[in-house]
Amino acid sequence: MDTLGLLLVVVVHAANRHDSKAAFEVLEKLKGQFYRLVKVFADGGYRGELIDNVKNNLNFLLEVVLRTDKEEKFKILPKRWIVERTFSWFESYRRLSKDFEYHTKTSEAIVQLAMLKLMLNRLEK
Repeated sequence: MDTLGLLLVVVVHAANRHDSKAAFEVLEKLKGQFYRLVKVFADGGYRGELIDNVKNNLNFLLEVVLRTDKEEKFKILPKRWIVERTFSWFESYRRLSKDFEYHTKTSEAIVQLAMLKLMLNRLEK
């Protein structure tokens, strides 16, 4: 997603594969489509070897935005809320509420159709 929460690429994978392991595949797709992309934001689950792999192989800067346990009150962290907001937009689509699809490519297409509808609704206003 971009900084507005609009979808750039979609990768659906099996549940037995952790998102941090599949993240490199997503970033590879971004590299081929968005040549001006320089910085990618991620949460704490994407630390470790992924940062070095992305820097060495894709020439992106992967910046991990961490929350601190020192905060007693809720605090909005920069960039992290954007992904959560986009996921909440998808909650109104029944087809995305459960895994109905047999193929991952079909699931990817359903996510793309949902985002297309959201973007078309924005044009309408």
